[in-house]
Amino acid sequence: MSYLVGQWGTGPAGRSSLAALLGHPDLELAGVVTVDPRHAGVDAAELAGSGRPTRIRATEDPAPLLARRPHVVCHTASRSRDVAGEICHILESGTGVVSDVLPALVHPPSADRALVRRLRSACATGGAACLTLGPSPANDVLPLLLSGGCLRVHGVKVTRFTCRDDPEAAARLGFGGPLGHRPRIVRPGGPARAWGPVVRLLAEHLAVPLDEVAETYELCPAPEDIGSVAKGTLAGLRFQVSGVLRGRPVITVEHVARLRADIAPHWPAPPPGGTGGHRVEIDGEPPWRMDLADPAAADPAAATALRMVSAVPAVAEAPPGLHTPLTLPPFTGRRRLR
Repeated sequence: MSYLVGQWGTGPAGRSSLAALLGHPDLELAGVVTVDPRHAGVDAAELAGSGRPTRIRATEDPAPLLARRPHVVCHTASRSRDVAGEICHILESGTGVVSDVLPALVHPPSADRALVRRLRSACATGGAACLTLGPSPANDVLPLLLSGGCLRVHGVKVTRFTCRDDPEAAARLGFGGPLGHRPRIVRPGGPARAWGPVVRLLAEHLAVPLDEVAETYELCPAPEDIGSVAKGTLAGLRFQVSGVLRGRPVITVEHVARLRADIAPHWPAPPPGGTGGHRVEIDGEPPWRMDLADPAAADPAAATALRMVSAVPAVAEAPPGLHTPLTLPPFTGRRRLR
């Protein structure tokens, strides 16, 4: 079956999503909505950086897209003024949504109750499904699958490794800043808001009644001048968000970011074969460890977008309501094998 799909948002994730949509044999692009005036009027293929012109141009007006009644819209417009309002508008029109812009909805039961009520009402009005995804199945599906091979589980840990020296990453992670300054990404409450929902999602499906979700972080200086990053300034960042049970962290999501591969050698090393990737560890009987090397770790937006596009058929066929990857059939690389 072919699905009619819209793209809402033309930032890095949106452009990657467009490229994936245009190259998928089961998906047809219905339209593109942009919140960036610079992209209005630009052909979808040009925004995607690939393919022949589509004659579908990005517009700031969502009406033409929604008038085509697409099955699903991929919503990646994180800088919109009213993200929840946009998603509700799409759902109320009868179109499903797969999105990455409201991290709290990775685990709807722990999200803001008013937001959840608003979105569930929109789903019911339009008879549409809504799915919010994290960037990788290593954060949700894979740990739970591995845990199914244990007699007992004592703890779960998922680590994301990145090695980034581009200006965008430096700004987001605070590389080059003074060690005495807490980077924005780890300001109090920030990690728990962004990654706490993943921890709670795993806890729900492992039937673990967490007492709290805690966060910690570590910084590492540059041992020498590295490009524009001066010696002694921030060049490595490690933070953890943990679900705590009876004083012990039992479910942890960790991020280890380095400016250069040899920074902080005392921290966990990435999987062999690259400078980035994921590690899923189950402390259990028997224990499990899965290393996922990621040679393309420098482009997390692309990884997120590919997962969203793969989820389109499952969202299109899902019953109305808020969903997670664990309430839907598995979404795979169907029809991508050439």
